[in-house]
Amino acid sequence: MRWGVEQRLEFIEFRLFWEGSINRADIVEFFSVSVPQASKDLTLYQERAPGNMEYDTRGKRYVAVEKFVLRFLDPDPYVYLRQLRSVAEDATPFHDSWIAAFPGADVALTPKRDIDIEVFRKILNAVRKDMSVEVFYQSMNKMRPDPIWRRITPHAFGYDGFRWHVRAYCHLEHKFKDFLLPRILKVGATGTPGATGEQDWFWNNYFDVIIGPHPALTESQKKVVAKDYGLDQGNGVMSVRYAMLFYVLKRLGLLGDAAKQNAYTQHIVTLNRKETEAALDKAGFQL
Repeated sequence: MRWGVEQRLEFIEFRLFWEGSINRADIVEFFSVSVPQASKDLTLYQERAPGNMEYDTRGKRYVAVEKFVLRFLDPDPYVYLRQLRSVAEDATPFHDSWIAAFPGADVALTPKRDIDIEVFRKILNAVRKDMSVEVFYQSMNKMRPDPIWRRITPHAFGYDGFRWHVRAYCHLEHKFKDFLLPRILKVGATGTPGATGEQDWFWNNYFDVIIGPHPALTESQKKVVAKDYGLDQGNGVMSVRYAMLFYVLKRLGLLGDAAKQNAYTQHIVTLNRKETEAALDKAGFQL
């Protein structure tokens, strides 16, 4: 089946499942197809997902039946919430979203980091071609208060929830490091690579962080926290790259002993705290 048709079937199911109805005009408007093509798509959907919708002659729309069975979508609320968030953050234009009737929504915004598009393209090109590249980088190192040229061999990108960095081998310090994209002011010539991504042990290996509800919570509160975080039998394991461990713990409020923090603002704790601190130290992060 052509991808275009498959995508339109997913669109039909998305509208039926989350909005309760759809008509030909919805398909025509979103995909710029003809009315006959939209009719064919709806007929095909009925063939592939029989019994999921029925035609409302008064509203002139197909409506979802009560016992709706997903055929083309992953039954995950985040399918919907990802689109809602994307529009709320202005990452996706309203008309490009599959959501027809937007509920009120907002997100906790952070300042947008200024990433130079040409800098990013050149770094991305170096990653794809397995090359090193010179960068004019402004670090926060006390020993290097001014930006300097340095050569790096980038191999991956990381996001800590607030900002993007490139993971790269630093030819100056002879080790793998994280370089924030907004702090790369210029990009120079490419060259022979240093150590490659396969040699980045901290990127390629994982540490298991065991989390659970804060011990000071009541039993009913612990149960809802376990549900909130998807914890199995009250505990959960997050397998995290060593290179991303600091960022994950920081975002979850788990740097240090979370059990000493207020249980009503810090709902989860690290159950293997000593091992986690040892893993942080191994990865080169010190609390």
